[in-house]
Amino acid sequence: MPNSLTLPDILQARDRLGDQVVLTPCTRSMAFGDLLACSLWLKFETRQLTGSFKDRGALNKLLQLSDEERSRGIVTASAGNHAQAVAHHATRLGIPATVVMPIGTPLVKTSNTRRYGARVILCGDTLSESLVEAHRMVDQDGLTMVHPYDDLAVMAGQGTIGLELADQVAGLTHVVVPIGGGGIISGIAVALKALDPSIRVIGVEAAAAPSAHRSREMGEVIHMESAETIADGIAVKRIGDLTFPLIEEYVDDIVVVEEDEIASAILLLLERERTVVEGAGATPLAALVSGRISVGADDVVAAVLCGGNIDVNMISRIIERGLVADGRLARLMVTVRDRPGSLASLSKVAAGLGANILEIGHRRAFADITVGDVEIVMHLETRGREHVDEIVAALEGLGHSVREYL
Repeated sequence: MPNSLTLPDILQARDRLGDQVVLTPCTRSMAFGDLLACSLWLKFETRQLTGSFKDRGALNKLLQLSDEERSRGIVTASAGNHAQAVAHHATRLGIPATVVMPIGTPLVKTSNTRRYGARVILCGDTLSESLVEAHRMVDQDGLTMVHPYDDLAVMAGQGTIGLELADQVAGLTHVVVPIGGGGIISGIAVALKALDPSIRVIGVEAAAAPSAHRSREMGEVIHMESAETIADGIAVKRIGDLTFPLIEEYVDDIVVVEEDEIASAILLLLERERTVVEGAGATPLAALVSGRISVGADDVVAAVLCGGNIDVNMISRIIERGLVADGRLARLMVTVRDRPGSLASLSKVAAGLGANILEIGHRRAFADITVGDVEIVMHLETRGREHVDEIVAALEGLGHSVREYL
């Protein structure tokens, strides 16, 4: 069996997959011109059947199983997207599928995996621990492993994204790809470098789980503890043994992004592109907007939005925190004299300056104020940070003390 991935493998995968996966759109984004000088194109792998790029690799692997392997059944471990892809396509092909998922996997992903027809086992706190259980089932039950990333057939399937990018974007100079275990970036990099070696392929990891970045620094695959991250789809403790050499050979650079940058990118894509992207899928935009990747006006950059399977409760929290960070949601804690008309004067200032009061409350016993005062807590909807500063200045101009505002 070959131990490396080649362009012919990826071309064969494209022929094998045919119209069983979506040829996803890659469109030029005009929404980030104020933030980025380059020409930005977005590859919407969120439009795949199960909401992520994983359909490609999972199906390419399943289609190459022998009749005996199909009859025995398959097993995999996944934080969610690979699980859903395996479950959907295995059920469609009549292959019994078992999926081991980390205990903390978002509910939307475990529910969808069951709905697609797989048996779901929750085991381990991380994907690495789930993989240990999946390998045990291979040894004990004779199931065939469909690895989420460290498998040449899986990588070849993901590499079909690279073929599409080469066809869809003229003059491509940079492709920015999330890195978890390394399957998607390995496939894309092999395809693109074979077609045009001048294209720079750049990987992005969450700072809480930088296994590829650290492995590159050390010159070997290393195991490291991962912290929790909203980019749960790429939160792995160890890059793949097969993917790492390909990354070393074909990937030009690897950068890491922080949690608040990922959250901000999710919100930017929601507001400006009207598209829902999970944490892992937002990392390429996070890296570009934060300046982790240097691009200029002459550069043509494709960002791979690898998945859109995000819990709606997480979206709600991200929206709220993003609005606070932008100053569009603000909390003012204003100390005034405890007498009739004080609240009305504050409301008049806020309304007169165009702010919307969402919530208001009084603090007497638990505030650090004198007996004759009251602290009024106001939650405001504003136009942004400068608007908040304007409101604060107006309140202070009336002699009120604004003790804290966020």
